[in-house]
Amino acid sequence: MSSDWQAIKRELKLHGWLLLVPLAVMWIVQLVNAATFHALDRFGIHPRVLSGLLGIVFAPFLHGSFGHLMANSLPFLIFGWLILLHDVKDYVAVSLMAILVGGLGVWLTGAPGSVHIGASGVIFGYFGFLLLRGWFRRSVWSILLSLLLGVLYGGVLFGMLPGQAGISWQGHLFGFLGGGMSAYLLCRKRPQAVPVPAPARIAVR
Repeated sequence: MSSDWQAIKRELKLHGWLLLVPLAVMWIVQLVNAATFHALDRFGIHPRVLSGLLGIVFAPFLHGSFGHLMANSLPFLIFGWLILLHDVKDYVAVSLMAILVGGLGVWLTGAPGSVHIGASGVIFGYFGFLLLRGWFRRSVWSILLSLLLGVLYGGVLFGMLPGQAGISWQGHLFGFLGGGMSAYLLCRKRPQAVPVPAPARIAVR
């Protein structure tokens, strides 16, 4: 029993590192950014500017204000932990896919001269993964979780619609698509191999 508890403690500690370290980096970066009058915003995603591709990596750690960061912190922790509860590898894969697909989508479709920052794309990626995981996995519990999240947080999907001033709907949309792609690649139910009966032995006399 003690060995099981130790394993749970190690797993929870790993979850804490994977969630709290990136979040701590976001807050430290925001403190530096605020102290330098948002000088770090230039490292965001600049659509269709070659140097702006670097923003795909840096943008999730940059935020427009402390209010923006506070609004992203709790869903980052909740959605990220729900993924970690199932599999650490899924969390890493979904995070990378949301950053890459979301960032590239913004870089290709964002308005000229705009700068896109924030972890919202990653959060929408987590949400897309959790929402679609039940469908691809065909698991009762995963489907129930997807339905529950749809009821509780379905309103955030409106954030993917254009026309909202100061909101990177492209980041939301493509982050969500990155999460959906992750759900398809990681969770689809693979056909089980049908056992082939061994050939009957023929006795030669």
